[in-house]
Amino acid sequence: MPYKTTIENTVFRFDDLKQLMAKATPERSGDQLAGIAADGPVERLAAQMALADLPLKTFLSEELIPSETDEVSQLIADQHDAKAFSSISSMTVGDLREWLLRPETGQRQLEAVTFGLTPEMVAAVSKIMRLQDLISVSAKREVVTRFRNTIGISGRLSTRNQPNHPTDDSRGIAASAIDGLLMGSGDAVIGVNPATDSTEDYIRIVSLLDELRERLAIPTQTCCLGHVTTAIRAIEAGAPVDLVFQSVAGSQKANAGFGVDLALLREAYDAGRSLKRGMPDANVMYFETGQGAALSADAHFGVDQQTMEVRAYAVAREFSPLLINTVVGFIGPEYLFNGKQIIRAGLEDHFCGKLLGLPMGVDVCYTNHADADQEDMDTLLTLLCAANVNFVITVPGADDIMLNYQSLSHHDAVYCRETLGRLPAPEFEQWLMSVGLTNADGALVGAPAALTGYLQHSGLIGA
Repeated sequence: MPYKTTIENTVFRFDDLKQLMAKATPERSGDQLAGIAADGPVERLAAQMALADLPLKTFLSEELIPSETDEVSQLIADQHDAKAFSSISSMTVGDLREWLLRPETGQRQLEAVTFGLTPEMVAAVSKIMRLQDLISVSAKREVVTRFRNTIGISGRLSTRNQPNHPTDDSRGIAASAIDGLLMGSGDAVIGVNPATDSTEDYIRIVSLLDELRERLAIPTQTCCLGHVTTAIRAIEAGAPVDLVFQSVAGSQKANAGFGVDLALLREAYDAGRSLKRGMPDANVMYFETGQGAALSADAHFGVDQQTMEVRAYAVAREFSPLLINTVVGFIGPEYLFNGKQIIRAGLEDHFCGKLLGLPMGVDVCYTNHADADQEDMDTLLTLLCAANVNFVITVPGADDIMLNYQSLSHHDAVYCRETLGRLPAPEFEQWLMSVGLTNADGALVGAPAALTGYLQHSGLIGA
C-alpha cells in the first residue's frame, strides 16, 4: 500500500513499505548504488515523518521479502511472540522511539519485548533516531553470554584478539596472539581468520590456539573462522573446536552466497554443542555480519542495506550465539562511503542487535580506499563504549596484514580500560592479575614469566 506525507504543500508519496524504509534511511552510498536512496534531505525527512506515524502492526502484515520464497522472512515470522508484542502493539514507530528513550524503560522492559520486536520494526525506529538516541537506549540493554568466561556485563568491554597471518604460519599466529595477550586483549575470543579453508589447516589452527590457552590457563575461548562445513568436519575428526563461526546475511539468497542455510547452521550448532567444551549451557556460535553484504550479492530485493543487516540478526539469534559482530566498514566505500557513514552504521547495528537480544560487538574498521581514518575509529570506539558494546576486535598496530584493512589496535583497548574505565570479563580480569600482567588497579605492568616461558618453549624467542 502507498504511504504519503506533506511538507510545505508538497506531497511526498511512497509506493510501499520497502520504498518508505529505503527513503527514510540516513544517507549512505550503498543505497545510492542500489538506486533506492532518497533524492535528498527533504525527501528523506518526508519519509522519516511518514515512517514515524506508521503503526508497528504494519510490519506484521506487510513483508518486505515474501516468506513463501525466503526462509529468513519465514524465520522472522516464526520468531515473533504476540504476547511479548502486546504491550507495544498500539504504538507507532515514533511512539516506540519515545518509549525506548523514557528513563523508566530499562533492562527489564527492554528484555520483555525482545521477541515481540521484528528486525524490520527495530530497523525502522533506528532510522528516526539521532546518534545520542541510539547510544542512550543501547546503554540500557545488557546481553550476557558465557563459554569459559562471562561477556557483556554492563560497564565492561571484552576484546577479540585477532592474530591473523597471511600464510597461516603457526609461529606467526602464536606470536601475534601473545602480543595481544600482553596488552590484555582476548577475553571475548582469540580468533583467527584463516587464509585457506582446508580442514587440515583448520584443525592445525584450533589445536595451536587451544594449546596456547591450556598452557597459560587462560579463561577464554578460541576460534578458527572457517566455514561451518569445515568446522563440522573438524569436529567429526575430534579437533578442539570451541566456537563455530559463520558469516550470515538477511535473505535466503544472500546466505546461499555464503554457502549456508538455516538447516546447515542448525547442524553446525548441534555439532558445537555436542563437544561440551564450555560451561554447562555455554553459547557456542559466533556470527559476523555487515551492511552491504546482501547488496553485494545481488540478494537485497530492493530493501535498504541497513534493514537487510538487521534481518541477519534474526538468523543469528535463532542460535543463541556467544558473539556476533558487524564488520561495519569492511566491505568498502561502495556501501559506507566515509567516516560519518561508518560511525552512524556502527551505532545503528549495535543498537538494533541489542534490542533484538544479541550480544553485539563491532569490528571498528575501514578499508584503505574509504574516506575515513583512525580518528573516525577513535570516535566510533568511544561512542560504542558509551553505548555498552559487548566487545570489539583488536590487531597489532590496527593493521590486519592478512585481510588488508584497518581495525583497532590492542593499544586502543588499553585506552578504553584506562580512560573510560571499561574492564575485561571478570574471569579474564582475575587471570591478568594472577599471572602478573596487571596490578591491583588493573593497569598493565609488563610481561609475566609464564608468557615468557611459553615464547621460549615455542621457539618464538631465545632462551
